[in-house]
Amino acid sequence: MHSEPQLELKIAQAATQRHWRAFGLVMLVLVAVLAVFWPTLRAMAEIWNRSETFTHGWLVIPAFVWFAWERRQRLATIPLRPFWPGLIAVGLIGFGWLVANAASVAVVEQLAMIAMVAASLAAVLGWRFAWELAFPLAFLFFAVPMGEALIPPMMEMTADVTIAALRLTGVPVHREGLFFVIPTGSWSVVEGCSGLRYLIASVTVGCVFAYLYYRSIWRRLAFIAASIAVPIVANWARAYIIVMLGHLSNNRIAAGVDHLIYGWVFFGLVMLLLFWIGARWREDDEPAPVDPGAGTVNVALPGASVASVAAAAVATLLVAAALPAWAAYLQHQADADTRVIALSPPADAGGWQLQTEQVTRWRPRYGGAKASVFETYARGEQRVALYVGVYRNQKPGEELITSTNIMVPQKHPVWRNVGESTRRETVGNAALPIKRTLVRSPDQRLVVWDWFVVAGEDVVNPYLAKLLQARAQILGRGDDGVAIIVAAPYDESPEAAEQSLREFIAAMRGSIDAAVAKAFGQ
Repeated sequence: MHSEPQLELKIAQAATQRHWRAFGLVMLVLVAVLAVFWPTLRAMAEIWNRSETFTHGWLVIPAFVWFAWERRQRLATIPLRPFWPGLIAVGLIGFGWLVANAASVAVVEQLAMIAMVAASLAAVLGWRFAWELAFPLAFLFFAVPMGEALIPPMMEMTADVTIAALRLTGVPVHREGLFFVIPTGSWSVVEGCSGLRYLIASVTVGCVFAYLYYRSIWRRLAFIAASIAVPIVANWARAYIIVMLGHLSNNRIAAGVDHLIYGWVFFGLVMLLLFWIGARWREDDEPAPVDPGAGTVNVALPGASVASVAAAAVATLLVAAALPAWAAYLQHQADADTRVIALSPPADAGGWQLQTEQVTRWRPRYGGAKASVFETYARGEQRVALYVGVYRNQKPGEELITSTNIMVPQKHPVWRNVGESTRRETVGNAALPIKRTLVRSPDQRLVVWDWFVVAGEDVVNPYLAKLLQARAQILGRGDDGVAIIVAAPYDESPEAAEQSLREFIAAMRGSIDAAVAKAFGQ
């Protein structure tokens, strides 16, 4: 017989052991998955280091640990029952990671790694464990440095709203793409004006606020929606206010460093207002819902046997690790290919002849190619510039399809991108997908067409190109890719220049393909 104090002590000790055991098992699964996908985690951490936009990533995993610790008592009441169908999810997510790895799409690799944590947790400890940690697991996705694909449309929207507001308030505006001129000076919407930093910061903090201060799912969703909408609208207002301050002060204020300071001060005030309003409906001081199993105490964890949990853990680890092993094999095969690639200018064809004098000083900013040429061809009065870049054994910094390969970089001292679109052009008897870009300098205007050749197919959509590249890589066919860019000058209207591009491609395509095939040793 035990005295009542001794029994209470024994019960308390048993409960503490169960809390620690539940928390420890969650941490083991987290560490195991991150260890298996260590190269992906390391690449993610490198972005946290170098990008101010994603520095918050360093706090996400510690925050997950804290959230899991806060829920340790509830976790301790959940029976351990491996969810064997979860292995299917582990395999599918792992295959998605492999495809992303083969296509060099880092953000999808990283998303798959985080999803693997949730799937592995469900497979090893049970779906109820994973469900209890739904918010902490969802919060882990904030560790992924993503959102850069939103920059172009957010820049476009900021320019649209700012220019519309200027005109509405009586300021005349002349616009070319993301550049616009008002009576007191020239302005442009650059990446920093997109508002992505504000949006990411707002959503990250807003999700934590909603989780901590609300209990109702609807209030949480409403506040998260507000934390998305408010910074977007606030960024539009910020851009308009800064331009108006510059206009009204004859550009004495709201330029240079002031531009950034005013932006962050304005954003800070807006966020404070959002959280102050949100706090008026807080629910964290209300009693928490009663958990019927919270008072149950057993010295042993209920549910499946230790052997069953261990078997599920080993099976999950093997399935998860198989995909990085496959990726390592493919990379080894690529590294073993040491062939030298040399690309010669395509031979003259269809009356088009290689020229010694370049038609333009413009150059596309394309890097990482194994070999490339930039030449000018002429036929009569027509002049066309041709860039061809060939890629093989692609890796970070040496990729065909990447956001850094563009026609004109932001804040270029001479050239500006004044508009781009995608469409299909009829060239000869075939339809060719192209991206059309208009670029200009103080002395010249160019119409530029570009597209990729991946796995033998002409493609302009970067996502489709990545999928074609991944398929070829996984099937052991390599990741060869080609960038083809043609450009022609024009004065007022680009139609005549575009007709020159059509005729040039129709006549020279065979010669271009032959030069590429020779470079690849085909």
